Amino acid sequence: MILLLGATGLLGHNVLRLLLERGEPVRVLVRPGSALLPLDTWQPSDTSGDPAPLPSPEIVQGDPLDFNTLLNAARGCLGIINCAGATDMRLKHVEDFLPANQYLPSLLCQVMEAAGIPRLVHTSTANTIAPGTRERPAAEDSPFASPFNQSPYAISKRSGEDMLLAYAASQPRRCVVIVNPGFMIGPFDAKPSSGQLLLTAYGRKRMAVPRGGKSFVHVRDVAKAIVYALEFGGSGRYLLTGEALTLREFYALQAKVCGYAQQIASLPDGLVRLAGRVGDFLQGFLGISTMLCSHNTDQMLVEEWYDCSRAERELAFTRTPVADAIRDFFAWREQSAGPTAV
Repeated sequence: MILLLGATGLLGHNVLRLLLERGEPVRVLVRPGSALLPLDTWQPSDTSGDPAPLPSPEIVQGDPLDFNTLLNAARGCLGIINCAGATDMRLKHVEDFLPANQYLPSLLCQVMEAAGIPRLVHTSTANTIAPGTRERPAAEDSPFASPFNQSPYAISKRSGEDMLLAYAASQPRRCVVIVNPGFMIGPFDAKPSSGQLLLTAYGRKRMAVPRGGKSFVHVRDVAKAIVYALEFGGSGRYLLTGEALTLREFYALQAKVCGYAQQIASLPDGLVRLAGRVGDFLQGFLGISTMLCSHNTDQMLVEEWYDCSRAERELAFTRTPVADAIRDFFAWREQSAGPTAV
């Protein structure tokens, strides 16, 4: 039995499907009032044949930040996969992110001890690692640096990682695998979360974007590596990143995949930074909740280059073309919710 946290989100649902496809018994812990996406028979582009119905996981409702709830959910499990976390970039302070991104991992360490569970796979983010350059992509040992070390979200994630690595170093019989994915896109993004980036530009005749970019990765590739890590990964960090594209390159690719014409211009850096400062004022002085703030806009001015060779060697990590990830996002969205609104 595997305990999975965060199964209602984009990555967690993809992990859940893969575990069930492999015939693994899975127990998911969800908050009261939350619900899993239907385990329908839609298949991403990297699969073939007729889809088989998936079995149902065991569902436990409760507060994941309660130790006794976690311990009861973990009893009888051989491993834990944690895909839960706070990711809302409208939150202003590190303290807003810490319960899910630091306290929950610390509880999971206590649960491992109390329930005798040998392995934990914890999902963090590539943004706890300096992004590197085209000539020198960053590896797992790169420092936590600007501009991400100004982000409350990334700070909270790095804090959780540091705590888990210290625990793993002190408990050699426990294995704590930390995965650091890039910007994940793909099917089963119901909120949407990262998919909002795609919807922002869909069908528009003109777009203006900052000059920076991201390391885009198909969510199913990340999910496969996580499932593999549960059995074969070693303690420490694994970058799970994909193709480094500027936002301009990404939106040009999306327009090509989706079959529409779009003119894309680059915004001046000064204008992007000014927008961030305006967001700071709206948040700090007017109390308006917004993702527009200086630490977010500063990140949009850098490109993200990462070296995921460790994951390729040790977690059988492969990278699906970003075009397929875009295609799968829209194909699933159209099937589940009707045609995409322009």
